[in-house]
Amino acid sequence: MNSLAFLITTVFDLYIMIVLLRVWLQWSRADFYNPFSQFIVKATQPVVAPLRRVIPSIGSIDMATILFGYVLCVAKFILLQLALTGGALAFNPLFLLFGLLALLKAAGGLLFWVLLIRAILSWVSQGRSPMEYVMNQLTEPLMAPIRRVLPAMGGLDLSILVIFLGLQFANYLMGDLIGPIWFQL
Repeated sequence: MNSLAFLITTVFDLYIMIVLLRVWLQWSRADFYNPFSQFIVKATQPVVAPLRRVIPSIGSIDMATILFGYVLCVAKFILLQLALTGGALAFNPLFLLFGLLALLKAAGGLLFWVLLIRAILSWVSQGRSPMEYVMNQLTEPLMAPIRRVLPAMGGLDLSILVIFLGLQFANYLMGDLIGPIWFQL
């Protein structure tokens, strides 16, 4: 059953990150004609488009897409329970809370991976990649205020390191506040 749990977790986590990336692209007003952005939109459009007709956005935050991500997180826990119990389903109301926490943790994980990809692309592609352009659009609002306080040292941009430290601190803080279940989500 560990292999099935791994498969369920991996597939759901990857798609949840794609859904959250769509929210982030809309919030940051990234270039939607970029090939990377087009992939994100095409991967989520079949489900998000009907939801957007029913659930309105609040400002620049697409509530339909966030709700879809939340439902995916809850569905992941339901499928994991089905896989681990051999098909016996007893809906646990804690799944609703776990879904919210998992969505929050996935957002932090997505931020980590986008920053890491941006850092690696900055060493390799030198600004010619369409993916790097979108990564810059996503992360620049977070990094610019840190750069104003902490200037580049010897050509190294330390703002990503500061954000990594902040993310790690937030992860440990949530573990302290919520308990060990946070690290298992």
